[in-house]
Amino acid sequence: MVSFAFVSRCFQLDKGPFSILGSVRTATKRAGGTVRNHGGSPGKRLGLKKFSDQYVVPGNIIVRQRGTQFHPGQNVKMGRDHTIYAAAPGFVRFYREKWMSSERRFVGVVLNRGEKLPRDETAFGRSRYCGVVNLGPVRSSQPSHPSSTH
Repeated sequence: MVSFAFVSRCFQLDKGPFSILGSVRTATKRAGGTVRNHGGSPGKRLGLKKFSDQYVVPGNIIVRQRGTQFHPGQNVKMGRDHTIYAAAPGFVRFYREKWMSSERRFVGVVLNRGEKLPRDETAFGRSRYCGVVNLGPVRSSQPSHPSSTH
């Protein structure tokens, strides 16, 4: 007499997942979603590098930015990637100015720590001439004592 187990193995009579279809793949890992950026790119280290009233020398980077959140003011320049850097030695100052119908934020460099920007050159005069500051004593055009001629 033939056993039932032998017949069921030969003709696949049992009702398991592999009986009628042959082999069925089952998941070995849980289904997960996809990630867009994969977190593979490092940070670009953007932002302020020098703060208000910090001393800078020419070439010091003040702001690294994408686009122009800050615009260049007096004694600073902007690189082609919108980096703002000092063009003259001095102290960093941040200020706002009305521009068209809104306000813009500007960055500038002043000679003395307490100065405000924007500088009113008509009232105070220029602090630098051609990027050079005269730090020596003030000379008058008239001599202080008459010179004797021989």
